[in-house]
Amino acid sequence: MSNPFVQIVEPLDPKQPLKKFFNLSKLEDVRYARLPFSIRILLEAAIRNCDEFLVKKGDVENILNWKVMQHKNVEVPFKPARVILQDFTGVPAVVDFAAMRDAVKKLGGDPEKINPICPADLVIDHSIQVDFNRQSDSLQKNQDLEFERNKERFEFLKWGSQAFKNLRIIPPGSGIIHQVNLEYLARVVMDQDGYYYPDSVVGTDSHTTMIDGLGVLGWGVGGIEAEAVMLGQPISMVLPEVVGYKLVGNPQPLITSTDIVLTITKHLRQVGVVGKFVEFFGPGVAQLSIADRATIANMCPEYGATAAYFPVDDISIGYLIQTGREKEKVMRTKRYLEAVGILRDFKNSSQDPDFTQVVELDLHTVVPCCSGPKRPQDKVAVSDMKKDFETCLGAKQGFKGFQIAPDRHNSVVKFNFEGHYFELAHGSVVIAAITSCTNTSNPSVMLGAGLLAKKAVEAGLTVKPYIKTSLSPGSGVVTYYLRESGVMRYLSQLGFDVVGYGCMTCIGNSGPLPESVVEAITQGDLVAVGVLSGNRNFEGRVHPNTRANYLASPPLVIAYAIAGTIRIDFEKEPLGINASGKKIFLKDIWPTRNEIQAVERQFVIPGMFKEVYEKIEIVNKAWNALDAPSDKLYTWNPKSTYIKSPPFFDGLTLALQTPKTIEDAYVLLSFGDSVTTDHISPAGNIARNSPAARYLTSRGLTPREFNSYGSRRGNDAVMARGTFANIRLVNKFIDKQGPQTIHFPSGEILDVFDAAERYKQAGHPLIVLAGKEYGAGSSRDWAAKGPFLLGVKAVLAESYERIHRSNLVGMGVIPLQYLPGEDAGTLGLTGRERYTIIIPEKLKPQMNVQIKLDTGKTFNVIMRFDTDVELTYFHNGGILNYMIRKMAS
Repeated sequence: MSNPFVQIVEPLDPKQPLKKFFNLSKLEDVRYARLPFSIRILLEAAIRNCDEFLVKKGDVENILNWKVMQHKNVEVPFKPARVILQDFTGVPAVVDFAAMRDAVKKLGGDPEKINPICPADLVIDHSIQVDFNRQSDSLQKNQDLEFERNKERFEFLKWGSQAFKNLRIIPPGSGIIHQVNLEYLARVVMDQDGYYYPDSVVGTDSHTTMIDGLGVLGWGVGGIEAEAVMLGQPISMVLPEVVGYKLVGNPQPLITSTDIVLTITKHLRQVGVVGKFVEFFGPGVAQLSIADRATIANMCPEYGATAAYFPVDDISIGYLIQTGREKEKVMRTKRYLEAVGILRDFKNSSQDPDFTQVVELDLHTVVPCCSGPKRPQDKVAVSDMKKDFETCLGAKQGFKGFQIAPDRHNSVVKFNFEGHYFELAHGSVVIAAITSCTNTSNPSVMLGAGLLAKKAVEAGLTVKPYIKTSLSPGSGVVTYYLRESGVMRYLSQLGFDVVGYGCMTCIGNSGPLPESVVEAITQGDLVAVGVLSGNRNFEGRVHPNTRANYLASPPLVIAYAIAGTIRIDFEKEPLGINASGKKIFLKDIWPTRNEIQAVERQFVIPGMFKEVYEKIEIVNKAWNALDAPSDKLYTWNPKSTYIKSPPFFDGLTLALQTPKTIEDAYVLLSFGDSVTTDHISPAGNIARNSPAARYLTSRGLTPREFNSYGSRRGNDAVMARGTFANIRLVNKFIDKQGPQTIHFPSGEILDVFDAAERYKQAGHPLIVLAGKEYGAGSSRDWAAKGPFLLGVKAVLAESYERIHRSNLVGMGVIPLQYLPGEDAGTLGLTGRERYTIIIPEKLKPQMNVQIKLDTGKTFNVIMRFDTDVELTYFHNGGILNYMIRKMAS
């Protein structure tokens, strides 16, 4: 059927009649001008894609009537302009696509129908680790080791880029996905198939929201959902509420964008924005650069919103020119945005749209801060860091407590490192990493770190040699301007050499600590510290031996590295004493905003971006030399420990199976609040005593060859064994941290995988009990795939992180939620009961279902299938099964 809104299509430029756009201003509907700018993007996509099948005229009306419908829990479709993936989530996506081709062929369909329709970019940035640091050749050594470990994965991805249309690979060594997206991939306005329309994106990484800072609406989705989008399916979403976040005032001279985002993160966590859009407005926005806005948007998952949108304004347009985009295209972008009414002037309050609610922050009230020691929303003013850490030491085990006995708070362990003796204590810094696109995309904080390093070196300050320091920029542009401005050599002198272009420490690829440091930490049972300029610091994520981890701006990372401890009050205590005996305080070396801006104006120029990005797809010689097969169907290698055909589609038929009641399920694990996807499916090192290690050893590998869980997401045998394998897992059935549980029929304490296998062999279904915010953190599809393979049929939690709930739905695992005011405690659940979950024949979104226990107790819970589309996926056994049946038939 033709588009019912064809009457509002017109050329943007009469001289180019074949280049058209849907002119939303011609709707002549007064509601349009009152819509939040983010909702206008959803509306344009619905109008442009309206076919009365996947997108209906009623959907357009619901979005246009947002002010009323936002409270009605109404479902709307959204077809984003493109998809972006990183390699940890991209490899399993391409594995799924390859397996789906096999499945479609078995069902008699055309396997080449499994092919991305929506353009997709895959940036390889998650594989490199900090194996080498503090050496001039650390970068080359880490990259060589990255290829040695991941050659098989990279060959597979290269096959995918050739076998599938519309899939572009950005090779390793290019940068971090979200910074490359910001500086290079983002269009702001798409020019495709004869139409102009707003750029929008979903990504298989929760921090895809970073692009919202440039005015490109984007957010993270599960890998499973992204695969469906790539195959042409719209995202089915509940029309969101939009919280207007008003920024006023000017930041104080010593404040960084990191301080602002950590303040906003804590504030919005308190407001409560889960499942909502946040849209920034007010005169304070005009005081922020695009890099500042991108930093704020990047941490959107940490404050829980779906998107954190900064509408496009003249500063956005200027950024496109600064980063080397073609000026003619940029001017056309501006003309389009003006024509459809989505170009913003933040100083003009008459443009302020309607919002669900408005909250405000005066930027002048922001103070220097960090976040930690275990969660990004736990902001601590720098002036309070020493006192806060010392309070955490003795506090009860939890997000702000380590439960160290008072008589051990001042324990000291001496150790030998490279022939010299040093001391470690609680609070000693052992990792200091300038890492993550959150901050390395921002020239002001990177140059600020460089200028601080310069002043520190000139003042005679040093960093202790055992501290694992590293600098992993988000793109080659960063190295370019640090080198050209003359500060790189000072960073190197303090140990902050470039170690790689990728996420590295931020995602747990921090590499090993020196053995003597690990022995000292273990001997003293010390709460050692990692300080990083990242966006996540969940327990067990950064490094197994850093129990406390703090997020901080790049300059503060260096400051704490110099101090060597988190137990310092910078206002009263010196960073160090130089050779002349002079005390050097942080205030003596902290660069001013004016100093930083002067260097930025001189050295961050368009030519740098053009030079780096015009050769980004061809510059990596090791990638170019990879030999990949050219077949359209992948030839699986049974000897591979990286790439394996998954069992998800085994036995799949065209006929649907009727959902059945889950009878007498055992509880595999019982959790409290804030269990993250890192707890469920860790990305870091594979412990030598784990089920995954035993499997890899049985395949002839040595521990040196294990690599990480993240790198092995193309192999279900490893990932199933790695499910719930986080060493910091807290299971209520066990009285200590660790990846174990009770196998109730035998009473034995086993590794989680081994217990699940016992249950599976006996034919017993499993469920998981959890508290609030189950599945917080990264958009990790294996956090749903893994439990599915263990035999988990349902999860019962107090609340869910948005993406993880979607991933569970995508795998056919039922997300159940306690009724308001109820939880395991109020219901008297121990987890040792057996659970029968009644699944009625006729299902509807968010209906109540009954659970019966073997004790005779019954209670109702909410079945969190939020839309009719999600119910369709459930009836098919998951979203991928649905797509296979659709393509095969």
